[in-house]
Amino acid sequence: MKTIVSGVQPSGTLTLGNYLGAIKNFVELQNNGEEKELFVFIADLHAITVPQDPAKLRQSIKSLAALYMACGLDPEVTTLFIQSEVIAHAEMAYLLSTVTYIGELERMTQFKDKKQKQVEGVSTALLTYPILMAGDILLYNADAVPVGADQKQHLELTRNLAIRFNSKYSDTFKVPEPLIQKTGAKIMSLQEPTKKMSKSDVLEKASIFILDEPNLIRKKIASAVTDCDGVIKYDVENKPGISNLLTIYSCCKNISIDDAVKEVEGLNYGEFKKLVGDSVVDILLPIQKKYHELINNPKYLDEVLDKGAEKANYFANKMVTKVKRKIGVGRKK
Repeated sequence: MKTIVSGVQPSGTLTLGNYLGAIKNFVELQNNGEEKELFVFIADLHAITVPQDPAKLRQSIKSLAALYMACGLDPEVTTLFIQSEVIAHAEMAYLLSTVTYIGELERMTQFKDKKQKQVEGVSTALLTYPILMAGDILLYNADAVPVGADQKQHLELTRNLAIRFNSKYSDTFKVPEPLIQKTGAKIMSLQEPTKKMSKSDVLEKASIFILDEPNLIRKKIASAVTDCDGVIKYDVENKPGISNLLTIYSCCKNISIDDAVKEVEGLNYGEFKKLVGDSVVDILLPIQKKYHELINNPKYLDEVLDKGAEKANYFANKMVTKVKRKIGVGRKK
């Protein structure tokens, strides 16, 4: 039986990119009828690699749990939990750091990008973030990890650490494979379509959030940066804005890029943007309705998260014990 692991940081509300690039994929995996073990966690330890407001972070954790379920994750099928409530994640990260090289961490593209944005200095946690991510995955002996294109480098490190540890201490970890969607793996900014859509973008109209009002969604799509030649075709290099809108439309309609291009053939940019806006609203409205039902039922949310943490702890503690035994730390019981 395959084991699949994924997580999202609770830093602000989720974007359309988070949904189309990761969560939608996970829901499809959950519902595809194959026998598997699914773990989805709220990555609050990853969130604190950069400064956070404690009260807002706690609120975001609960909100994200509700959003996960509103997007279709079924806690009866998928183990949903908060990362920090399974202490083995932090323990495994430290154990894996003993087989990680500083140079590997300093070469990480995301570290370089985030380092430039830090005003008050760079924390060690930001540098060692990829080791924690590796621990998140290897704790559950994952066979596969749904990752965005920007996370491929981190998964490669995870694979390297698993191979290195296995070589040094004998076979312990499975070497996980990436699950990357050909379409929808990377939704771009509406204002700078060569950059990924981000929860933290300073440009107000750059990102669509899952909880945005329908009129706001349509306005953001209508003001999306495109080009002036009036031709709707998929060409990421020369027409990044239109290509991004085609990706969004195809994902929302569950059709291929080619079929999306055929559907909108003959439309002008204004008509095309209206169609894209409507398709986004159509998939987000039911999610928003379900979210408000869940967030107003905190008792049920706590029950789901408690149950998820209990199951995750069982699996994670077994793996940590195994790793410590291989390394030689602690007493053998």
